[in-house]
Amino acid sequence: MTSPKNSAVTSDDQAEKESLKIILAEDDKDDQELFMEALEATKVPSEVTTVENGKQLVDTLKDPAEPKPDIVFIDINMPVKGGKQALEEIKSDQKLKEIPAVMLSTSNHPNDIEETFSKGANLYIQKPSSFTGFILILKKVFVLHWTKALINPVKNIFFVSEKNISHKD
Repeated sequence: MTSPKNSAVTSDDQAEKESLKIILAEDDKDDQELFMEALEATKVPSEVTTVENGKQLVDTLKDPAEPKPDIVFIDINMPVKGGKQALEEIKSDQKLKEIPAVMLSTSNHPNDIEETFSKGANLYIQKPSSFTGFILILKKVFVLHWTKALINPVKNIFFVSEKNISHKD
């Protein structure tokens, strides 16, 4: 588990308090790096902790020494415990269920989307094929969807992919 700070965060205490605390559950190191670089490009002040599977994610969330994140991004296909299992465990825990959960997957299969929605995910993102696409999707999550979808998931805006965002958003 690593806890690199996004370079958008300054050492100033005020910036620390205002930065988003994010946990990224992703087993692929390249995808972790892509996420971090795209997040940095959005200029959203954040502090990201990465874990490599669903078990590490749930253990981190249940650890009283770890601060609760503002949002978690969960890859669906991970070893040890997959993203769907981790999501189900998080959303069934009274202390964790309010944490917004964004699912990440290369899949846009309707069954995956439906299953994660019904298990309580707040958003489902199909991993983009380009760096620019990833930046646009993350901007949409933090700027447009944050108050709408993450607080009260709505089926018609639950699924986000590079194909259904425009560069004007």
